[in-house]
Amino acid sequence: MNNNFAYIDGNNLYRGVNNSGWNIDFIRFRKWLLDKYQVSRAYYFIGLIPKEKDLYTALQEAGFTLIFKEVVYNSQGQAKGNCDADLVLQAVSDAYENLCDQDIIVTSDGDYAGLVKFLQAKDKLRIILSPGIQEKCSILLKRTNAPITYLNDIKDKISLNWINRKSPH
Repeated sequence: MNNNFAYIDGNNLYRGVNNSGWNIDFIRFRKWLLDKYQVSRAYYFIGLIPKEKDLYTALQEAGFTLIFKEVVYNSQGQAKGNCDADLVLQAVSDAYENLCDQDIIVTSDGDYAGLVKFLQAKDKLRIILSPGIQEKCSILLKRTNAPITYLNDIKDKISLNWINRKSPH
């Protein structure tokens, strides 16, 4: 079995799936990552907002390793916790330390194109998992010619619905 790591831009995952009109079942998603891509560690980069502690607990219980980013608020009171640099640093550090075989990047954000190219050059990139629909994935990611799976295309395997709903507790 391979020792692969996933690096998940939590905000991008949430927005991409939510904007496509469905909700992700994190237990099923984590199991799918393990079964499909042999992901032994799934880093989930997310802004730290105290009122979201139940979400953080559910994610940890589903098997994700949370990496928190301090949140700042704009003048309208909206939270901003940009995790891009933290995700890139973790992935590059793990690559240099040779801690895993291959990487799975979960995002639609073109800001990660440089990371994708770096991982491709090191033969460390397995796939990009793009939240939502194909049209919402950045052209910068598409131009890397990396393999991309759109989560919207596999939502029947990882979506939260009344038939497969499980309590995260």
